[in-house]
Amino acid sequence: MNRPSPQAPEPILEVSGLVKHYPLTRGVLFRKQTGAVKAVDGVDFVLRRGETLGIVGESGCGKSTVARLLCSLERPTAGRIRYRGEDITRLSGRALKAVRRNIQMVFQDPYTSLNPRMTVGDIVGEPFDIHPEVAPKGDRRRRVKELLDVVGLNPEYVNRYPHQFSGGQRQRIGIARGLALRPEIIVADEPVSALDVSVQAQVINLMERLQAEFGLSYVFIAHDLSVVRHISDRVAVMYLGRIVETGTDEEIYEHPTHPYTQALLSAVPVPDPEARERRERIVLSGDVPSPAAIPSGCRFRTRCFKARPRCAVEVPVLAVPEAFRSEGGPAAHDSACHFAAEREPPPGPVPRREPDGHGAASAP
Repeated sequence: MNRPSPQAPEPILEVSGLVKHYPLTRGVLFRKQTGAVKAVDGVDFVLRRGETLGIVGESGCGKSTVARLLCSLERPTAGRIRYRGEDITRLSGRALKAVRRNIQMVFQDPYTSLNPRMTVGDIVGEPFDIHPEVAPKGDRRRRVKELLDVVGLNPEYVNRYPHQFSGGQRQRIGIARGLALRPEIIVADEPVSALDVSVQAQVINLMERLQAEFGLSYVFIAHDLSVVRHISDRVAVMYLGRIVETGTDEEIYEHPTHPYTQALLSAVPVPDPEARERRERIVLSGDVPSPAAIPSGCRFRTRCFKARPRCAVEVPVLAVPEAFRSEGGPAAHDSACHFAAEREPPPGPVPRREPDGHGAASAP
């Protein structure tokens, strides 16, 4: 995988203070807002040209909402999303349409994201109907066949329907549709979670190849830590609407400092039975709080094994912990915890997917 050079590429997407609250109302004739579901509650990150940012977290933490906000499928309650320095949250009409051409999305479920009444040729070619300037009308069928060939499908499948394909093939069709307009950014919302492990490896390797070929930048959203480590240059861990830790894949997987990240990594399956017996699991108590009633102070404190009275009154800042600022090293990365510290590494390493001799990623 290509890693960022020492001279980091320029940011292509900058997200600051991103918020999305869904109002809770009561009444029929006279609706009154009684609260809000805080799906995303202050997210900040930067995506650089040609890199992959992985976003991980439990179901319901706000990952998919972030994806929809980045693609302007929903409007944020507050915050800014800057693409090439321009705040796209304030755009509409033709200006927003032009930006959407460069930020495309691959959806989570390959079985519901494709219209069953449309042929593959119509599905992949539909972006050309919305952006006719990309491909002349007489040239579109050829372009569609080229896209199918790029993602590893037979170009002669243009007249087939989605039900005639397997899950992995359907996801390739979704990727071809995302590539149709030659975007700069692809937001992939759990693109392999509905697929079996062997097909996951094929799709992930395809995405890596396309990134190198087309110079794409990815926001890759998933809950499978092994998949995220394989494809990502940097990783952001989300909990209850906020990013609680961010860094390179080595910093997050080998030197986590936030208790939530450490708990997630302790639950990753280890293929070595002896190492699995020796390692110490972190079992979190309680359930994830409702996003409509977020705890005061640190939102993770109700389940945290390090919680202190300070955690209930003071919101931790996402920054390099003070204990590591002078030392430097891989532990010196952003972590939103008052008591951030490294944990003793488990006896068995966190499994990662490496390419095998045939170019496919191996299963965890």
